[in-house]
Amino acid sequence: MGKPTGFLEIERNKVKWRDPSVRSQDFLEFAVEHDDKARQEQGARCMDCGVPFCQTDYGCPVHNLIPEWNDLVYQGRWNEAYWRLRLTNNFPEFTGRVCPAPCETACVLGINEPAVTIKDNEAAIIDRAWESGLVQPRPPRYRNGKTVAIVGSGPAGLAAADELNQAGYSVTVYEREDRVGGLLMYGIPNMKLDKTLVEKRCNLMAEEGVEFRTGVDVGKDMSIKELRDSNDAVLLTVGATNPRDLPVPGRELKGVHFAMEFLTANTRSYLNSKLSDGKYIDAKGKKVIVIGGGDTGNDCIGTSVRHGAESVINFELLSRPPKERDASMPWPTYPRLEKSDYGHQEAEAKYGRDPREYNILTKEFIGDGEGNLKALKTVRVEWSKKPGERPTFAEVPGTEETWEADLVFLALGFLGPEQYLAESLELDTDQRSNYRAEYGEYATSVDNVFAAGDARRGQSLIVWAINEGRGAARAVDLKLNGSSNLRG
Repeated sequence: MGKPTGFLEIERNKVKWRDPSVRSQDFLEFAVEHDDKARQEQGARCMDCGVPFCQTDYGCPVHNLIPEWNDLVYQGRWNEAYWRLRLTNNFPEFTGRVCPAPCETACVLGINEPAVTIKDNEAAIIDRAWESGLVQPRPPRYRNGKTVAIVGSGPAGLAAADELNQAGYSVTVYEREDRVGGLLMYGIPNMKLDKTLVEKRCNLMAEEGVEFRTGVDVGKDMSIKELRDSNDAVLLTVGATNPRDLPVPGRELKGVHFAMEFLTANTRSYLNSKLSDGKYIDAKGKKVIVIGGGDTGNDCIGTSVRHGAESVINFELLSRPPKERDASMPWPTYPRLEKSDYGHQEAEAKYGRDPREYNILTKEFIGDGEGNLKALKTVRVEWSKKPGERPTFAEVPGTEETWEADLVFLALGFLGPEQYLAESLELDTDQRSNYRAEYGEYATSVDNVFAAGDARRGQSLIVWAINEGRGAARAVDLKLNGSSNLRG
C-alpha cells in the first residue's frame, strides 16, 4: 500500500498548528491542513507491511481499512478513500480530530521510524468529502416497523442510531442537554472540535430519518420504564459522567469546580453568545490550577489561557513520562509518553514556562475566611513498584508547598454512569458501577434493554465508543430481527 519506497524517501509531516500566541486569542480550530500534494505524500509513507497492526485492537478499535485508504490518498482518489473509510467509521470528522490515534502507535513503521500520519490522513479524507458535496443524506429504502429508543447522544449513541436507522428501524435519540452530541458537543472545546461539524453530522442524520429529542432527561423528565414499554428496544449510551472528586479539606470552597462544569458552561456560552452572556466560569485575571494531566486537564488549560487567566498551573500526581518507549510499553501497545499538547504550548507561550508540575499531591484547599478559595497546600510524592504489584507512592517529607489560587478545576477522570437509570430499571451493575452487559452482546439484565459505550465499559476513547455503538446496533438487530447485515 502507498508508494513502495515512500517510507524511505518521505519524512513524517504532521498538520501544522497556528502560532500558540495567535490561536489562544480565539476558539477557532487550530490545525491547518496540508495541500493535496503534501497530503498525498503522507499517504505514500504507508508500507506494504504484511500485517497492518494499525487496524487491529492494538491500533484502531473500529478496524478502519487504513492501508487501503492511505493508498487511495497517495493516488489522489479521494472519493474512493472516503467510501472505504465510511465502511468502518461513522464519524471520521470526529475521530480525525479528537482520537488519540492508537493506530499510529501500532503502526509497523513506528517500530523504528516516525509513524504514518494516519489521523491527519483520515481528517483530510472526510473534510474533502464534505467540501466536495460527496457526503449526502442516505435515507433507508424501507422501514421495518420497529422502534428503538437511544438514551444519550454521544459517539456511542450516534453510531448506534446511524447503523439502526440505515437498517430500517425508526430511531429516536434522547439527549438531556439542549444540543445533540454529548461530550462531543460540550465536553470538548470548540478549538479542538468545531461544533459546526457535530451539528452538520447530526443534521444529516436527521435528514436520513433519525429523530432527536433534546432537553429530555430520561429517568427524570420521562420515565425510563415508559420508554421501554413504548419501544421494541432501548439502548443506554449515557456515558460515564460521574466525575472523580478530590475529598480533601476545603473542597466546599467557592472556586473549586469539576472540569466539566467549566468546559460545558464555556462551550454553551460560546455557542449561544460568543461568551457575551457571561454564563460561564470566567478565568480572566484569575490564578488557575488544573488538577489532572489528561486531555480534559489540557482542555481546561487551553480554555483558561483564552479567557486571559493571570496564571495557569497543572498538577499531575504521576511522574513525568519518558519521551520514548521503554521496556514497560513495548510496540504495539499504547505508550504513555510525554507530549506537549496545544494547551501546554499556549500556556508556555503566554507565561514563559511549561505549566505542568509532576509528582504532586493536593492536601488541602485554603479559604479566605469568607468561603472563597485563595490557595491550596501540596506535597511532593515518590513512586515505587515491586515486581508483580501495582505502583504506589509515598509522600516526601519536607516538600510541602502553598500555591495561590482563585480557581481550581478537577480533571481527575470519571467513575462511571450516574445511577438513576440503573436504579429505576433495577439494572445489574458491575463493581465499578457500570451497566453490566457483556461486550459483543450488550444486553443488560433487563429484557430488550441494551448498554454500550462508556456507560458499559467505563471511561474510554471515542473510537471504542463508536465500536460499541456499532456493535450494540448489531446486537439489537439480531435480537429483534433474528439476523443482521450490520458490520458491528
